[in-house]
Amino acid sequence: MRDSGGRAMHWYSTVVLTTLLAVLAGGFAWSQQRIPRPDLVTDTTFGGGRSLQEAEPERQPDLLGQAVADLRQLTLPNGAAIAGPHGPWRYVWPRDASFVAAAYCVSGDVRAGLRVLGFLDRVRPSQGRWAARYRPDGSGPVADRRGPQLDDSGWVPWAVGTCAGRVSYDELAGLFGMVRQSADQAVAELGGNGLPAASPDYWERPERRTTIGVAAPLLAGLRSATAVADRLGHAADAARWRVAAVRLEAAIDRVFGPRGYPRTRRGGADSMVTVLGPPFAPARDRVTAAIERSRRLLTLPNGGVTPGQDWRADGVAWTPSTGLFGLSAAARGDRATARQVLDLLAAHRTATGALPEKIGRTGRPGGEAPLAWTCALVVLIESFR
Repeated sequence: MRDSGGRAMHWYSTVVLTTLLAVLAGGFAWSQQRIPRPDLVTDTTFGGGRSLQEAEPERQPDLLGQAVADLRQLTLPNGAAIAGPHGPWRYVWPRDASFVAAAYCVSGDVRAGLRVLGFLDRVRPSQGRWAARYRPDGSGPVADRRGPQLDDSGWVPWAVGTCAGRVSYDELAGLFGMVRQSADQAVAELGGNGLPAASPDYWERPERRTTIGVAAPLLAGLRSATAVADRLGHAADAARWRVAAVRLEAAIDRVFGPRGYPRTRRGGADSMVTVLGPPFAPARDRVTAAIERSRRLLTLPNGGVTPGQDWRADGVAWTPSTGLFGLSAAARGDRATARQVLDLLAAHRTATGALPEKIGRTGRPGGEAPLAWTCALVVLIESFR
């Protein structure tokens, strides 16, 4: 009986161990697809695998020119602004595409900005939250484990609002249905405490609590939607969204403000604090102080910025988070900090000048390159010079 039991226990242990290893292997494979090794840059015609320091200086194009060129290559003829040229990045994230559209408009290429917004208008949900990402052929959302992400209901109206002063009345009116759907969704998601429901944000993970990564973009979006509605003469919509924006801002100040606008009520600093100030919102002293404090807390030894204190402590900087602090500084008139961020991004490009997704612990570019969101941020920062 003992031997039989031992054999049974051995068999059971083998099955459990095999199953566990299979699950771990599957999870590792997925994480490697979604989160490449920090020192990996995909080999591409957009950029190579060497750091700037290893490349010949004369081959490095200027930062703004390369960012614009890469945005054009990442924007398909139908207006689909893909996040990056390879694999899981070769899709349209409404968040990233919103920044691309805004960058085109502020740089003077309004036609390209309208094409990107037009693509988003064609794939937008008729109701509910935006999907995390969409197929670049316009056939619909990608079904994956990310799930719908509420922050896009703020980013999209913000992008339209950024372009609003540069387009005709009719062009803006053609986008109003998308603005209304997003802004109304934002209002519908506000709870009794004035904050939106919990939702994944740019960290793309399930959340049990409301994050500043959702609340701040929704506030920016409601403000922009209000301005668009005012211009188009939709007084009732403008009034409704204006009231919601005031309510949301008060809730953000009440819940997040006392701790310096962290990621969650009791969390650490987050790079999305930048969206509470210019160019997304009017400057306020308490917000400016929180932005500057958060940048100090989130800056890594390699000079870049991690998304947040609650992010994994791997020493890897993310260029979108780094760029957001540069944009904030530029919009607030802090040219020295904005220049510092641009110089840092320029110094950590790939051999052919492409802006990568990450900066590794040793300073090497990593992740996808070029990354549309970072390219767009460079254009937006430069627009304030």
